[in-house]
Amino acid sequence: MPDSQRSELIRALPYARRYARALTGSQPRGDLLVAESLRDLAARPTGTLPARLGLYRVISQKAASLTDTDQPHALSLLQRELLLLTTLEGLTAAQAARILELNSDDADTEIALAHETIRSVSQTSILIIEDEPIIAMDIEDLVLRCGHTVAGVAHTQAEAVDLAKKTHPGLILADINLGDGGNGMDAVAEIMQSMTVPVIFVTAYPECLLTGNTVEPSFVITKPFEPMTLATATYQAITGGVPLP
Repeated sequence: MPDSQRSELIRALPYARRYARALTGSQPRGDLLVAESLRDLAARPTGTLPARLGLYRVISQKAASLTDTDQPHALSLLQRELLLLTTLEGLTAAQAARILELNSDDADTEIALAHETIRSVSQTSILIIEDEPIIAMDIEDLVLRCGHTVAGVAHTQAEAVDLAKKTHPGLILADINLGDGGNGMDAVAEIMQSMTVPVIFVTAYPECLLTGNTVEPSFVITKPFEPMTLATATYQAITGGVPLP
């Protein structure tokens, strides 16, 4: 493998982990999928496809080969992949189509169908953990625009734990850094001692949570984010990702 391609793959690794974790609903399964895909990519290069897109392709192909296709879902695996690539990973529809070896018209059709479906099947109550009041208001607006309800807004770690116990949210949307109010990951860890709830972490620096070297979140989205990014991540978090053995 040329040095330039190797360097591009190293830069792409954190984002490939984010994609694979969101696709599978699990850090261990997602990181294993990336590791196996890297080995496959070394053995079977993807030709003229850029290294980052090639890694996404192998991850998608490998996920498809392992997935229990009899498992019912509102969105197909293909639609999940298209949404994750175009929202969470910020790729164009044309790039996603190239990764998944679709023609552009078919990709556009599947994305449009997925957009129509996703908002109606993943509604839940969301606890927002964010220390900046203006940002919290923006996130609350996004949550409502996606069709969810807001269980509460916590600005500190202590508030988050208290609100979670009172409201029993269907999902937690947590910033990592709460300034003087504590830490979002610590707040979630404390909440998880008394309940189990899907969590999406929000950060301006996602690569810091995608090293693969320690216990890290399964779902990470980057500030600022669009409503469809939140809708897609929420759907994956609530449904637990695609079922892999």
